[in-house]
Amino acid sequence: MSKGKVIFVVSSNDKLGTTGKQTGWYLPEAAHPYEVLSKAGYQITFVSPKGGKAPMDEGSGQTFKDDAVCKEFLKHHVTKLDKTVKASELKPADFKGLFYVGGHAPMFDMPAAKDIAKLAADIYENGGILGAVCHGTVGFVPVKLSSGESLVKGQTVTSFTNSEEDAVKLSSAMPFMLETKLRELGAKFVGADNWACNVQVSGRLVSGQNPASATKTGEEMVKLLAAQ
Repeated sequence: MSKGKVIFVVSSNDKLGTTGKQTGWYLPEAAHPYEVLSKAGYQITFVSPKGGKAPMDEGSGQTFKDDAVCKEFLKHHVTKLDKTVKASELKPADFKGLFYVGGHAPMFDMPAAKDIAKLAADIYENGGILGAVCHGTVGFVPVKLSSGESLVKGQTVTSFTNSEEDAVKLSSAMPFMLETKLRELGAKFVGADNWACNVQVSGRLVSGQNPASATKTGEEMVKLLAAQ
């Protein structure tokens, strides 16, 4: 029996800025939390800004081709990403939580995804749980509460760090630095060493730093969902 419904938000974007490189949603950052939440009894609905097919980061498919959870996801669940829905098609009251999948892709389309930001704000203000991993935390950036304040103001959060962005030599390709933006919005940003598992829980907000944090981000969301 389903314990309720949770939205997974993925990017519709497949271009890594002006680099000419392909991007998309990052495989383990979808697969690992998906496994955790679905095994815990939650029904997952995939949402993207444009709806329809959401592109996977092809590099992540190569890097994690031997990861058992990723293999399972590609075998049985990846077709769900061919028919994502738009936020405007959903009612916030039907969902207990919303999770933003990472990858560099959302840096380019999530800040302007107003319908998704509104959906996230409504779910949160209905008492729901919001989660994100890696660059997925950019989904928090456009979310404003009914008070007019930023979702992250005064909250403890993490994301892919400026140090990690520099390490992968993609800082110049980004429209802005995510860690810097979260700090500017009033968040208390907590980063760990590059590539370390780091998950921050702040009230009903859960955020993970990088791919290594994806499973734990899902686990912390499940704890909060169970306590609702």
